[in-house]
Amino acid sequence: MTIRPASDCSLLISFGEEISLEAHRQVSRVTRALEGVRGILNSHPAYASVLVDFDPRLWDHAGIEALIHERFEADSTEPLTAPRLIEIPVRYGGEFGPDLPDVARHTGLSPERVIELHSAAAYLVYFVGFSTCFPYLGGLPPELATPRLSAPRKHVPEGSVAIGGRQAGVYPLASPGGWRLIGRTPIRLFDPQAEPPPLLRMDDRVRFVPLAESPA
Repeated sequence: MTIRPASDCSLLISFGEEISLEAHRQVSRVTRALEGVRGILNSHPAYASVLVDFDPRLWDHAGIEALIHERFEADSTEPLTAPRLIEIPVRYGGEFGPDLPDVARHTGLSPERVIELHSAAAYLVYFVGFSTCFPYLGGLPPELATPRLSAPRKHVPEGSVAIGGRQAGVYPLASPGGWRLIGRTPIRLFDPQAEPPPLLRMDDRVRFVPLAESPA
């Protein structure tokens, strides 16, 4: 673990440069360890790092760094809770997944095989970000890795299931985006009336379930 100042009121905690399950475990551990600490305004986890914003009226860099080490070590003895498994139904292809044919061409697979591989995989929510509650998912089968669009779309519909390079994700809200759209889910990933509003959170496991009416 390395810790360095990121601004006058933030620190960046890093666990290397690679995307890996071990780095994710450490990110999850330190994020959990800092929950509820007075004066920590936000923790922003990523694949192998956590950006911590703090109130400079209550903390300085040295104090926060010491707290991070103390909490991180103490948390190592805490039992981990069992991860949740969330199943997300998907209508693949057609108007719901306009980039499915492009993914099939790029990978050399049939659209049906792309759907089969995508829905058979077990995904891990590494973190959420980019837009409100966008889940970055690890576990995409390597055969399905496909570059992002050269020019992002101005409008991606809510619920779009997508591939971006070696990552998978779901757009919780309509927004611009450059990932390849292969399907869409009818369930809401962000509901302001729900408690809590986001459906997915870091460390959840995800499986995509094809709906029978999915066009290939």
